[in-house]
Amino acid sequence: MVVVAIIAWQTDQAKAAQQQKLAESESAAAAASSSNNKMSWGTELWDQYDNLSIHTNKGIEVLDKYANFLRDRVAIETEYAGKLRRLVKNYQPKKKEEEDNEFTSRQAFRNLLKEVGDLAGQREVVSETLQTQIIHGVTVLSKTLREDRKKCLTDGTMLQQTLSAQLSALERAKRNYDKAYRDSEKAVDNYKKADMDLNLSRAEVERYKNIMTSKIQQSDDAKNEYANQLQKTNNLQQQHYGILLPAVFNRLQELDEKRTRGIREFIIGAADVESSVAPIIARCMEGIVKAGESINEKEDSLKVIERYQSGFTPPTDIPFEDLSKMDPSVAPQSNYSSVPYNHLTIKGGTLTAAKLKKARGGILNSIFGSNKQRQIIEACITMKNSLTADGQKEDFSDLPPNQQRKKLQAKIAELQHKVDQETNTRDGLMKMKIVYEANSSLGNPMTVEGQLNESEHELDKLKMSLKKYQGFLDKANQLQVANNSPQSNRNQLQNGHRTSRHSNGSASADDHHDADDQPDDAGSLSSSASPESGLGTSHTSLPGSGQGSANENPIGEETSYEAEVEMLQPLGTCRALYPFEATSEGSIPMSEGEELQVIENDQGDGWTRVRRANNTNGWDEGFVPTSYIECTLFA
Repeated sequence: MVVVAIIAWQTDQAKAAQQQKLAESESAAAAASSSNNKMSWGTELWDQYDNLSIHTNKGIEVLDKYANFLRDRVAIETEYAGKLRRLVKNYQPKKKEEEDNEFTSRQAFRNLLKEVGDLAGQREVVSETLQTQIIHGVTVLSKTLREDRKKCLTDGTMLQQTLSAQLSALERAKRNYDKAYRDSEKAVDNYKKADMDLNLSRAEVERYKNIMTSKIQQSDDAKNEYANQLQKTNNLQQQHYGILLPAVFNRLQELDEKRTRGIREFIIGAADVESSVAPIIARCMEGIVKAGESINEKEDSLKVIERYQSGFTPPTDIPFEDLSKMDPSVAPQSNYSSVPYNHLTIKGGTLTAAKLKKARGGILNSIFGSNKQRQIIEACITMKNSLTADGQKEDFSDLPPNQQRKKLQAKIAELQHKVDQETNTRDGLMKMKIVYEANSSLGNPMTVEGQLNESEHELDKLKMSLKKYQGFLDKANQLQVANNSPQSNRNQLQNGHRTSRHSNGSASADDHHDADDQPDDAGSLSSSASPESGLGTSHTSLPGSGQGSANENPIGEETSYEAEVEMLQPLGTCRALYPFEATSEGSIPMSEGEELQVIENDQGDGWTRVRRANNTNGWDEGFVPTSYIECTLFA
């Protein structure tokens, strides 16, 4: 009984100690919780290991899903930018359409394509930035989180296994203690019965006593082991749920918060990437609106007139032919066969040489009745000028007058630019030669001599070409004045007879007799040599016809009227910022502050053509450096 009392006392003491330790740990946890108001997984979710494992895994899957979303968006952005690039490329103006770029609508469309190309570039920037920064960051974060989560779960599993092993040891110790305690109780009962049994010998009673003592000792040892394992289990369990496992759960919490914070930063970052290109996209939109606002229908209409205007005057009224007053022996002439020249004008301004020859053949067939006369006219046209490499005549006389003058002016400007360049080259070579002659150590003057001779020869050729085309332009201007004069009107019937007017506007009797003496075909040629026929008067009239005959002075040579070349209209005014001394051909000097008229804008070569009044010959024209003047153009 004493032994049983001792064992019960020891058990009570162990339970009291255990309860005291639990109370201390609970008070410590409560103190820690009160000192830190932050809710943590370690304290609040100490028993939710499996749920936390599932939750963190789902969180990382959400992060991976967002990464896949960004990849798909990047693919869409890249495809969109590529398709915009192809769209812009497909709708770029073709080389054959370059001449139409002068229209404001075409210029606006070209600017629109440029802005759309810039938009495509911004979409590419968004795609590349999302790929290199956001997606890369999400991928790295996801990989890091998975590794950290795996490590946390591994540590948690090890802690769970350690605690489970200790609980198993405690369970075994308790079973052993329970078995030993029952065996000791049974041994005590047996000893009591043997001690009270008078029939048993003293030796038998002693044996029961020894068994009782042994069993009690085993029970005490099992009890001590159980108490020891219980203490170890409680300590481990306190450490497990109070320190070790909360630390793992807190790491999982930090990991999940890092994931959540990362998603927030990546979403904001992706929006910042989009916002960073928004101002540029807005400027592209402004450029598109500006391109649309730059379209001017009136200006385009004027450019159409400028491009396609032939310069011819509309045909005059067809005169009435009184057959009763005409010579019956003379066959009536038709006045309805002349074809206006501008019927040969097509898209682009002119026909090609082959189409023009074919069209002219059709005109000649409608005018002349015999192949012989048509061949004579074609020979006259062909012998007048040779064709250039692009199929046009050298003086562009196969074009309408206005188009011819434009072509000649462009050619003259091109040649003048080449002359200026070659002049600068020659001057540079001459200076180099002078330097070499003054100091032979710098170089041999003879090495420059060949280049200088070649430059002089090229300059002479360019000046000859320039003079030739200036002559072509003067002649074209004179022809335009002649064609617009009253003397260029169609032939009229006078007193029932056909007469031809010379350039002086008079109709002589000799002309009348000459016209009557000519064959019918020649008279037909005379009647069709008007501007409306498309043949002109300078090189298509045959000798003996009413126009262009030997009795008539050629246009541009000692005519009775004076051809006035139309003066270029000023485009604005300019003021000289610096003095300029003219050192090359085609330039004029100017003093600082001088006011001049602008008659031709800078064509990209750095020179502007200006004009100023001169007391001697009226006007001085020439080129000055664009950087030396301040221009104010007319609206």
